[in-house]
Amino acid sequence: MFNGFPWRLVTVDIDGTLTRVHGWMEIARAFGQQEAFADTNRRFHAREIGEDAHLANLLNIATGHTVSEVESVLARTPTLDGISDGIARLHEHGALVSLLTHNPDYVADWYRRTFGFDDAEGVTSQTVHNGRIGPPINVRADKPSGLRSLLSRHRAAASTTVHIGDGLSDLEVFRLVGGGVALNSPYPEVSRSADLALSTDDFRVVVDQLARMAPRK
Repeated sequence: MFNGFPWRLVTVDIDGTLTRVHGWMEIARAFGQQEAFADTNRRFHAREIGEDAHLANLLNIATGHTVSEVESVLARTPTLDGISDGIARLHEHGALVSLLTHNPDYVADWYRRTFGFDDAEGVTSQTVHNGRIGPPINVRADKPSGLRSLLSRHRAAASTTVHIGDGLSDLEVFRLVGGGVALNSPYPEVSRSADLALSTDDFRVVVDQLARMAPRK
């Protein structure tokens, strides 16, 4: 227990977890790429393409645009209430809070800076040169590797780490840590696999529940 709080490290997904809509849908709309977004989602959910190819298609929506252009969309994307306040409360409990996402670094870093996350692990599949985003290369959707990097960097045990997410890739992480929270998940299998399933528009509600949630034995 850390100051009476059961979790040393809290990891959080972004799209669909911290956001009320998928962030790449908003980026696609801003850049006139709605058809590309809809097509890759359809193909992914029909299992015509895997997660790596789907992620590469999403990242390609930003190719040729600037980081500033993407950040302006992120600033307009609807998010849960109370994210910064919830992170501050977790800090008061002595917990570290990190993003664990399939988003590229330029997206994850904006969320880290904006809301006060301690760290972030995203994908490093796009170069940024003079502020302009290059095409995705060698894309790997691999949250377990990102988790291992965070555990090593912060000398945290998996058993006292809790992950908060909504997607199928978050289900993988739930199995590797001491607790999993399915937040506003559209996937019944993700909610069933989590130790706790929540539906709320306020991140502070999640923090309150974490204080009552014991690590898995």
